[in-house]
Amino acid sequence: MRRLTVVQLLPALQAGGVERSCIEIAAALVQAGHRAIVVSAGGRLQPALEALGAQHVRLAIGSKSPWTLRHLPALRRLFADADIVHARSRLPAWLGWLALRGMPAARRPRFVTTVHGLNSPSRYSAIMARGEQVVCVSNTVRAHVLRHYPRTDPARLRVIPRGIDPLAFPATPWPDRAARAQVAQRFPQLGGRGPLLLLPGRGSRLKGHADAITLLARLRADGLDARLWMPGVRQPGRAGYAAELARVAATAGVGDAVVPGEATDAIAGAYAACDLVLQLSRRPEAFGRTVIEALAVGRPVLGWAHGGVGELLAELQPEGAVDAFDAAALAQRAQALLARPPSRLPASPYTLHAMQQATLSLYQSMVDA
Repeated sequence: MRRLTVVQLLPALQAGGVERSCIEIAAALVQAGHRAIVVSAGGRLQPALEALGAQHVRLAIGSKSPWTLRHLPALRRLFADADIVHARSRLPAWLGWLALRGMPAARRPRFVTTVHGLNSPSRYSAIMARGEQVVCVSNTVRAHVLRHYPRTDPARLRVIPRGIDPLAFPATPWPDRAARAQVAQRFPQLGGRGPLLLLPGRGSRLKGHADAITLLARLRADGLDARLWMPGVRQPGRAGYAAELARVAATAGVGDAVVPGEATDAIAGAYAACDLVLQLSRRPEAFGRTVIEALAVGRPVLGWAHGGVGELLAELQPEGAVDAFDAAALAQRAQALLARPPSRLPASPYTLHAMQQATLSLYQSMVDA
């Protein structure tokens, strides 16, 4: 296989699943001896990208302004030496597509897009279905693309699920009293002998934090000394949302058993400390990384049966799936899982290595075609 040059396009390198996937593929390219270039406005993850041996080109291709079109000549110059252009977001994809259209067909690299989310259908979003190959991060995303963009040739859609590094999420015996003690030392409200529920996610109503508080109140009303940890709620600029959740918890009578905390870098340890992981996003998600992370550690997951989360639960842990927004059923299923945790959780096929290899194989097949 000859050495490839792959250019990935995204708005910035701050944080999130798009950025993480970009860096993971850049790492795989460099490790395989290829050249990895990322075009973005930069951000806190740029040093980590460059430390891998990838090249970063700073262009503000995610800025929604007519001035962004001034970057087209620079992109065409960059694409002149590329084999693959891989767009991961809508505005960068439009700029990449326009730049490619302005190049002679014989010198034009192949164009790949990845649909990372379930964006509202529109002519603006349709660019993500215009790649020569369109990577979908789940079957849920594939169905979304075909439903909203029916002119898309299904043969151009490639399902390559996201994956995790199993070494970063080692299986941990349940219960892990040492991990729970560490959490309780930091947050005394989360101590005690009762079960600990975990809902990781950013501070947004879409993540279902209020549903988790309602669930906690039901469990405690039934006599369980349950506690709830929600790392990620407290973010810069989101103090009002954290205060809102504190009021919801106080009204429900569980204010002393809830911690709406900051995001934790030790998320594997958080999974190990808990007894049940919640995934209660109000809007269907494209994949549901929390599900495979928690199951890898050895903790059952309880979530709404829609989107990518429902897809993963149906495949890996069906007893954790509940019809969306059925609060009574959620409480009943939580009680069942806490009383009788699954004796053996399945090994997940969704590994980082599998995702990386599938993506590199796609690149190679396009170049060889």
